[in-house]
Amino acid sequence: MADLKVNLCGLELDNPVIPASGTFGYGNEFRFYYDINILGSFVFKGTTKDARFGNMTPRIAETPSGMLNAVGLQNPGIDAVVKTELPKIEKFFKKKVIANISGFSVDEFVYCTEKINSCDNVGIIEINISCPNVHGGGISFGVSPESAAEVTKAVKAVAKKPVFIKLSPNVTDITEIALACEVAGADGLSLINTLIGMRFNLRTRKPILANNTGGLSGPAVFPVALRMVWQVANAVKIPVMGMGGVSTAEDVIEMMIAGASAVQVGAANLVNPYVCKEIIEALPEAMAKYRINSLSELKK
Repeated sequence: MADLKVNLCGLELDNPVIPASGTFGYGNEFRFYYDINILGSFVFKGTTKDARFGNMTPRIAETPSGMLNAVGLQNPGIDAVVKTELPKIEKFFKKKVIANISGFSVDEFVYCTEKINSCDNVGIIEINISCPNVHGGGISFGVSPESAAEVTKAVKAVAKKPVFIKLSPNVTDITEIALACEVAGADGLSLINTLIGMRFNLRTRKPILANNTGGLSGPAVFPVALRMVWQVANAVKIPVMGMGGVSTAEDVIEMMIAGASAVQVGAANLVNPYVCKEIIEALPEAMAKYRINSLSELKK
């Protein structure tokens, strides 16, 4: 019998399949399609200190083999998530979830981390360092080893749960950022976030997205994600959650061969709400095809 179990910093998962932040909401809508307790876990919507409406519309654009999004971290704010959303999740999801935290200053990351510490059904904190640093000229925390390390160190100083830093692919050398986070105390890393892209309306000759640019996700980014996961997994000693264009059981296996300890599924959820269920159900057959008895044996 195929062994799908994986371990993330002491958190035992029935399988490595985890819907990614921003593509699964708080799980409530998806639970009416299937029993989401079959998932390894799920990452809920990116959460900030204050409530955010997000960017102006249009904020989604289709692309060949993918999509662009510039949603802008729409969420009700950390207090509402702790008070309302997480208690709701606890009623229908019996496993630990992963909290995705975003911030526009180091203080905001710390504030949100301290708030989420008290939530028993949060097993891991994922820190999104792709946000612009409002006190640093608007440049993303994730493009500088120094800034990435600063956020990691500050969050780890207050966190009572394992911390995974979610890395941006929009850098010259992602291993440099990864190593800086590891040295600063990160328990693990998540990658990749979306690649920056844009589309134009040929009739108006203007960008389709109101934000002009957006994040590219979907199958188009899978080879890039694999390369970066492989690079980072070979550079650090902490676990990696891989993501970027994953949509099949074979993609999950390939991502784990590259070095991922678990795999997040993002844009595919927006195309097919059953995709994670289908991947989990297809994994045993795919493993048998490639003579894999246990997914843990793929871990380097």
